[in-house]
Amino acid sequence: MSTASRRLAGLLLVLLPAVIVGGVSILAMIDNPEYRNNELRQDLWRAGHAHAGVLLVLALVALRYVDECELGPRWRAFARHSIPASAILLPVAFFCSVTDADATEPNLLINLAYVGAAILAAGLLVLGVGLLRTPR
Repeated sequence: MSTASRRLAGLLLVLLPAVIVGGVSILAMIDNPEYRNNELRQDLWRAGHAHAGVLLVLALVALRYVDECELGPRWRAFARHSIPASAILLPVAFFCSVTDADATEPNLLINLAYVGAAILAAGLLVLGVGLLRTPR
């Protein structure tokens, strides 16, 4: 594993407990009427924590492959950083689109989810093509 991938993996592992704490904090909000009475907020905040955790784990798995694939340095860097970037953009979209306790629909920040999804898909596609091009 390259130094760049190892450092990013270390950072992701340090950040993962924050996602866990955030998920557990939702349990503390069950008694909060501002949270409990807004189903949209509940759904998007749960989705935010779930996406953050799953995408961080996916990023860790993908890092094991980035350095083995047949890609140029810039494409390799894109593949290395796109999945962690989506692990930030998607949850931010979900959390920040319903900051108002009375929100009945997400605000415009929900569009960050589309950006995050596009970056995720592009990074996975680049990594997949790089692995398919690898002769070993």
